[in-house]
Amino acid sequence: MPHYTLNYDIIQDAVIKKRKEKRIFLDYASITPLDKEVKKEMDKVQEKFWGNPSSLHTEGEKANHKLEESRIKIARILHCRANEIFFTSGGTEAINLAILGVIKASKERLPHIICSTIEHPAVLELIKNLINEKKTEVSFISPDGRGIINPKSVKKEIKENTILIIIQHANNEIGTIQPIREIVKIIRNSNFATRNSYPYFLVDACQSALYEDISIERLGADLLILDGVKMYGPRGAGILISKHNLRISPVIFGGGQERGLRSGTENVANAAGLAKALELAVGKREKEIKRLTKLRDWTIKKMLNKIPNSSLNGDSKKRLPNNINICLSQGDTLGKFPKVSPWDSEFLVIKLDTLGFAVSSASACHALSNKSDSYVIEALNPKCANSSLRITFGRDTKKSDLDKFISVLKKVIK
Repeated sequence: MPHYTLNYDIIQDAVIKKRKEKRIFLDYASITPLDKEVKKEMDKVQEKFWGNPSSLHTEGEKANHKLEESRIKIARILHCRANEIFFTSGGTEAINLAILGVIKASKERLPHIICSTIEHPAVLELIKNLINEKKTEVSFISPDGRGIINPKSVKKEIKENTILIIIQHANNEIGTIQPIREIVKIIRNSNFATRNSYPYFLVDACQSALYEDISIERLGADLLILDGVKMYGPRGAGILISKHNLRISPVIFGGGQERGLRSGTENVANAAGLAKALELAVGKREKEIKRLTKLRDWTIKKMLNKIPNSSLNGDSKKRLPNNINICLSQGDTLGKFPKVSPWDSEFLVIKLDTLGFAVSSASACHALSNKSDSYVIEALNPKCANSSLRITFGRDTKKSDLDKFISVLKKVIK
């Protein structure tokens, strides 16, 4: 990783100055603000339904009724059974609960898992740990140059001991949408041929909930993951949907809440917030898809025209309407810092932040690791792994914001 000689007093002064001005947030893939209607609903629930939903007294019964009301509301939106919905503390916990729970319930001596090389860190880090502990064997599938997983490559890796296949619906860095339905057909044909319920299909839909139909009926997943922070919902709140006929064991023990799969006193306000956030997402989806797709395509075209030697990471059409991930040429090195490129993504993220723009160079979860390169971009084009920016839009993003961003980015690169 390159080292920079920076004048921190100048940077601090610039940061303080820019904080007083209007900032433009373009990192909605990492987190979304809490919707006002969601907050209003949560505040009401906190005030009126504060009891422990496991208690037998009136306060507990009222809280439990509200909890189950939220569960039923979510079930109707996602076209699944209410008893298939499990509330968690977020997407990461839901992913861990699903993977570990399926492995634990499996009777295979050494269960086999299939997943892509561009999954979320919550998946890949857990699998790395399982491999190190020799608890599972794994087949990794690489995407093509557009970031798309070929369903045929999934079919080739299925074995007799395959218990789980994990494919993210839409990638959190490049926004590419995977052919989930085609992969489902392959898995179901395998199930039918072997007369076995395995392999199960786990789909991480955290990034796609706002812009895609993620209903169980539509996707055909056995296990589905959602996260409140990605859909203008509550923090520390997630959902695991597990079909009723799946064999899955608990990995968190305690009072037996969530039908014994995930113990711990349920957060009734968070559950209500998730239900409200999903309801709003469905209601706004069609209008937002049209608006953001138009903004996305306009921005991509203008960026590629204005920024020399730039290129788009991921498929230009099969991607989320709010996602742009652009590769910037390494260009000429700076004379003063011969080992530092003016196009280095981390340098640009910091510089743009001081100028009032919030963007990212990789997944926010990956940013905490010691590696600066994006493993997702590296899988597509290694030359772009340390020189790409992710720009993601939200409900408050305007064309004027993006126009300003492109103008400033061009000046920074110059």
